[in-house]
Amino acid sequence: MAGRLTREEIEGRLKKEIKKGRAIFDAFAGTGISAKFAEVGGADMITTHILARFRMAGLSSMAGYLSIADANAVTLELGKRDIIPVVKNTPVMAGLLGADPTRNMEYFLDEVIAAGFSGILNCPTLALIDGNFRKVLEETGVTFNKEVDMIAIAHRKGLYTKAFVTSPEEARKMVEAGCDNIIAHGGNTSGGSIGSKTVTPLDSMVSLIQNIIDAVKGKKPDVLVTCHGGATETPQDVQYLLEKVEGLDGYVGGSTAERLPVEKAITQAVKGFKDIPLPAKKR
Repeated sequence: MAGRLTREEIEGRLKKEIKKGRAIFDAFAGTGISAKFAEVGGADMITTHILARFRMAGLSSMAGYLSIADANAVTLELGKRDIIPVVKNTPVMAGLLGADPTRNMEYFLDEVIAAGFSGILNCPTLALIDGNFRKVLEETGVTFNKEVDMIAIAHRKGLYTKAFVTSPEEARKMVEAGCDNIIAHGGNTSGGSIGSKTVTPLDSMVSLIQNIIDAVKGKKPDVLVTCHGGATETPQDVQYLLEKVEGLDGYVGGSTAERLPVEKAITQAVKGFKDIPLPAKKR
């Protein structure tokens, strides 16, 4: 079972990886087996949240943005019973809805710490909600700034903090709150059975990430900047982004870390068994 790591221990590990010339890889996990073998594969961090739970149930991860379940309760339960018990030495992070109006984050983050999580991520995030719905949410007190406040509280409590952002302005707010890892989010991931068809192309990801990095590193050079989503599906896609973007430290995989590999592997395994012919004498 994974033990909690301090922010300083996590930062030390990540800096060592970068010094070795190795990109950071943060694996999202909606099941224990995803987390267990992400660690075997060498993931630097493992993060669980409601989107991963839906994704690994064969559903749209974006269902995590609807009022189907209590996002924070799902993350807490996933971590306590499915993820943390099977991870040995990798920091496990909780994806939390910071804008949750039903929780006092001061107290709830103490529960997150007691469960064994080493850090948090703002997921689900209002950063991915736009249009009139976003405007109404903000006007009625369900705001992105509440996510910023959650990061600030978590930082003060010694948790490692990560934040999804979609713009330089959002990134600057999170850096000011003490965020350790800014994640440039390109929207839902393409590919597989339930991947989006409307996604941010790789070349658009380049400009999105670079603008965020310029805002972050200009303010605080030591902050880690990684990316997630869009048309990034393969290690080759990530390599392309690393070569094109100045200052990118790594990649965060959700569907690419667990859903896409599982879809392919199970399909191939079952097909292999089904293709076994019966001997002639049994027909």
